[in-house]
Amino acid sequence: MTGSHAKRWVTGIVAVPVLFSIVFFGSEGVFAGFILAVTAVAILEYNRLVFGQAGGVEKRALMFFGLLAPLAAAVSGPGALLAVTVLSTLLVFILTLFGAKEGALDLNPIARYALGTLYLPVMLSHFILLREGDRGVLWIFFVIVLAFSGDIAAFYVGRIFGRRKLMPHVSPGKTVEGLLGLAAGSVAGCLLYRYFLLPEVPAGHIAVIGLAGGVIGQLGDLFESLIKRASGAKDSGGILPGHGGILDRLDCLLFIVPFVYYYRTFVLS
Repeated sequence: MTGSHAKRWVTGIVAVPVLFSIVFFGSEGVFAGFILAVTAVAILEYNRLVFGQAGGVEKRALMFFGLLAPLAAAVSGPGALLAVTVLSTLLVFILTLFGAKEGALDLNPIARYALGTLYLPVMLSHFILLREGDRGVLWIFFVIVLAFSGDIAAFYVGRIFGRRKLMPHVSPGKTVEGLLGLAAGSVAGCLLYRYFLLPEVPAGHIAVIGLAGGVIGQLGDLFESLIKRASGAKDSGGILPGHGGILDRLDCLLFIVPFVYYYRTFVLS
């Protein structure tokens, strides 16, 4: 076993029980605090990737208002999340307008700020919203099972049968065969989870969530790869030895959790 693989195993052995304990045993407040901490680290990684040494005002605004978003979701729900996101973005837009200087007009920093706001604090806040709903703990684990059952299937199917590249200009290692394996693995994992823990949810709906969520999650993985490739980085950070940064582990989850939350809210309710 190489040093990199050993680090991955050690990190997993430590991280998985901690994550399980926070989700299963932690109160809604403890879970929200955990998401808040994850959001802070993710924003730091994002700022380093997309701003580098520039964008001081935008980086500070993203951190400050970005942490208000999960707090609003935890205290008052989706309406407060939307209000904080829209009003804080409006404020930063106005500050940018008054800070503009003749001959130095540049929309790139504010565009990166807006992307970061939607990509991280807004998406991550849906973990809090999902956790606070009916049988929220089970739905959080459902999202995790959806993501990782597909990820495992994609890895082995792609490794054995992978021939056709999916998006080589974004992520050279992804294959069409791996995506097919991911879709099948996600559906199988979700149906198995539903059999034991969510039997009240129709199997057809679970299959749809597994299939669509698996594909959406893969797009999330590719989107994070796009950000890293555009920034010239291999990993988003090094906080998780052997795994890279927080964003490297959240990539697919950032896209999956809003989809599952809204499907459960508007289709299954």
